[in-house]
Amino acid sequence: MVVRSLPVTGGVYPTGEAPVCRLGPDPRAGQAFRMTSTAKKSLARGVTAAVCAGLMLAAAAVPALAAARPPTGRGELIDATPVQALDAEQLKLLLRGTAFGAEPVRFGVDAYRVTYRTVDVHGRATTASGLIVLPRNGNSPLRLVSYAHGTRSGRAGVASVDPSNMDRGAALLIASAGYAAVAPDYLGLGSGPGFHPYFDSATEATASVDLLRAARKVAARQQRTLDPRVLVTGFSQGGQAAMALGRALQSGTDRWLRLGALAPISGPYDAEHAEIPGALVTGEVAPDVAAFYLAYWTVSGNRLHHLYDEPSEVFRAPYDKTVEALFDGSHSEEQIFPALPGTPQELFTDSYRERLLHPSGAVLEALRASDDTCSNWRPAVPVHLFAASGDTQVNLANTVNCQRDLREHGVRAQVTDLGRIEHFDTLFTGLPRVLDWFSRRS
Repeated sequence: MVVRSLPVTGGVYPTGEAPVCRLGPDPRAGQAFRMTSTAKKSLARGVTAAVCAGLMLAAAAVPALAAARPPTGRGELIDATPVQALDAEQLKLLLRGTAFGAEPVRFGVDAYRVTYRTVDVHGRATTASGLIVLPRNGNSPLRLVSYAHGTRSGRAGVASVDPSNMDRGAALLIASAGYAAVAPDYLGLGSGPGFHPYFDSATEATASVDLLRAARKVAARQQRTLDPRVLVTGFSQGGQAAMALGRALQSGTDRWLRLGALAPISGPYDAEHAEIPGALVTGEVAPDVAAFYLAYWTVSGNRLHHLYDEPSEVFRAPYDKTVEALFDGSHSEEQIFPALPGTPQELFTDSYRERLLHPSGAVLEALRASDDTCSNWRPAVPVHLFAASGDTQVNLANTVNCQRDLREHGVRAQVTDLGRIEHFDTLFTGLPRVLDWFSRRS
């Protein structure tokens, strides 16, 4: 779920993503549209893949958007800045050299970087950013698709900021199929202040709902209207965030927005019983990726749930002196991975690994804050879970357990195993299938 990009860092996904796509000549390969991969770490393989700045068009012809008055409530639009404007042929050319491919492209698109009002982990007023992409199809109302991204450590490695990462590509692809694509950065990433509360389902949901609210204003200024039924997807950490958003929409958190369907991809829905045992016991999660994700989760979790008093209680020397500073939002995955050991055993103390495997107290509280997105509600809409048996970053047990939890609440969720492919490939393979599934429910 971690995502990295070359040459621009793309952010991190909860269990590792990393295919890198370079649009344009690859100096190492000597040919255009070559898909390259970082061999150093499995996590670094996927974060960049979608849209590269070299082919990005200046959107000078698109009028700048600005709030008419200072926003006072959640979802109020602060500003919307055009960041990309592509007709269908330009977008096909752009995506043809990526792992997404150009086949699903039907329409040109206009993309906006949006800043809006939301709430922080304590329910206090703050701001966040995200990307909104509208198709050039003339349809009204437009169906909404909310796309939640995976793990990212650097605030610049999100779709609203980095034109070369896979999440920008995902949002462009969604809009090119005729949907209004809404891609939140979450709290503390993009232009949002403070630290990112990594893997916190409550704020993933509030930031996502409030960007959907802001999207209505962006669409209205372009003389477009939106259908209130939201189709929800997301990849890696975003799969778990998608389930959290679905639950919030169905609960009636917004009087206008409604949940339409759920189709997350490779989500870490069950860290306690699937992801952590896969990382520390069975080896189903690649060790370097496991060290990264668990370090990120531990540092963030300590800010929210007080997991430790001193870093030396959880991190071995010399990492107890360095790890916290790595996750301050200013470091990319390319910077963090070399600064960590290659296994969780080298990074964490024996006592902390035992706490992760047999959680209680603050550790259990932190896990339950993210592990309940499949288990404590009954979706009243179609649910289709996509995952892969070959995934070594988010093991398939997460999706199997999610399906079981939903079944216990009377929900028959469809599961598609995308096969013996790696984590980032599940986005490139799965998202077009998600869009096809959504089209049959529009």
